[in-house]
Amino acid sequence: MSIQLSGDRPFENRPSIEAKALRVNLNEHIYGTFAEIGAGQEVARHFFRVGGASGTIAKTISAYDKSFSDNIYGEEDDGRYVTEPRLRKMLDHEIHLLEHRISRKDHPKKLFFTLANTVATIDYAKKFKGHGWMGIRFQLDPKQEFSEISLHVRFHHQEARLQQEVLGLMGVNLVYGAFYKHDEPKKLLRYLYDHIDNDGLNAGFLPVEIDTINFSGPVFKDVDNRLISLELVKLGMTDAVMFDASGNNVLPARILYKKNILTLRGSFRPVTNVNIDMFKKSYEIFIKEPNVDEEKTEVIFEITLSNLMSEGEIDEKDFMDRAMLLCSLGHTVMISNFKEYYKLVDYFSNYTKSQLALTIGVNSFIEIFNEDYYDDLSGGILEAFGKMFYNNLKVYLYPIKNKEGKVINSNNLKLHPRMKEFYKFFKYNGKVVDIFDFEEKFLSIFSRDILKKIKNHKSGWEKQLPDGISDMILKNKMFGYLPENDRK
Repeated sequence: MSIQLSGDRPFENRPSIEAKALRVNLNEHIYGTFAEIGAGQEVARHFFRVGGASGTIAKTISAYDKSFSDNIYGEEDDGRYVTEPRLRKMLDHEIHLLEHRISRKDHPKKLFFTLANTVATIDYAKKFKGHGWMGIRFQLDPKQEFSEISLHVRFHHQEARLQQEVLGLMGVNLVYGAFYKHDEPKKLLRYLYDHIDNDGLNAGFLPVEIDTINFSGPVFKDVDNRLISLELVKLGMTDAVMFDASGNNVLPARILYKKNILTLRGSFRPVTNVNIDMFKKSYEIFIKEPNVDEEKTEVIFEITLSNLMSEGEIDEKDFMDRAMLLCSLGHTVMISNFKEYYKLVDYFSNYTKSQLALTIGVNSFIEIFNEDYYDDLSGGILEAFGKMFYNNLKVYLYPIKNKEGKVINSNNLKLHPRMKEFYKFFKYNGKVVDIFDFEEKFLSIFSRDILKKIKNHKSGWEKQLPDGISDMILKNKMFGYLPENDRK
């Protein structure tokens, strides 16, 4: 994983951590609390050390003991403490105390805030790598409702002390960003890594990963968190992000943990009847697998970053069009930086040992056997396939029609002669399963043709899409469509 965060601002021109903390402390209006569990009071200590904290910090608290913590914030139903609900309770409780203990009459210009985090750092055996939730609830006007930034981090340092230090730096950047960079959320995202990414670390090493972030409240009323998620992947802050059918960013671990996972990769530009047929028919096979419990099954519609960048720079409107359509159909969407399928499978394997399946069209499946994709692996294609077919993976193969109108499936697809025996090993071991009950009329549907018709205002594409999708495209002017009145 690599990270590129300093493209718009040289590292040496960034305010130091001390300067950021001091600027907050010297602002006579900013006033709040720090509540930190699990990694010391790493954020608060930066504000204490620079001086002037007495006018800024109402209280710091670090409720380490679980019973003590439960008495303050309440018990969790699942007994876990490093969770988003725990963070939410901490923010609710501390803001409530501020508002009820500090008189607005006596302090009419105070801008209240609470910075909270709940963290588990790496254990002594180094089996548990460490992660945490951090958030800030704040206001920019005393009469304004609170806004919020919450995020989930995963630590990559191998020492608890280094993880604590990184948390402290990111916390200062978060407080500073909330008050001074709130009008540029994408830049605020970059600035969270100030003095973390260039601290003499090995090139390409990311000490802390942000895999989920959400902005909410009046300050961020125009922010779409799906675009912020996309930015996380673009900047290399994480390899994959997810959002649910309602369009909210969700923690991948919460969706994937111990689940059976069926994944469909595509451009979905737009989502078509063939995409839905692939999903429905492969799902019917998947839930009949002997190891699959339907109640513990998750379906993921995945779009790769390389697909989004296929025409150069990412078109955010185009991305949002795809996302909105998939969400409207009730699907969970994943944006990833996994160009190769084996990397996607490897990622899922971090969260589950249950059944995995990929629904793939024949053309895409043939591409997997291109050895050029695996030049960066010392073991080449053998290593890639070893990772890909690990952990009960199966491929559900959706057929295509060739130019002569012949249906191509696993039995008659054409591979390079050197790959034939290699392919047979996986096919005859049950790793490749044909989808036979497909809708043959859908095999002539290609999203690129539909996209061209939409842009050129041609008719006849509407019935090739799921119910309601064409209406959304026309109503919301998606994929370059313009009503006749708007055309020049």
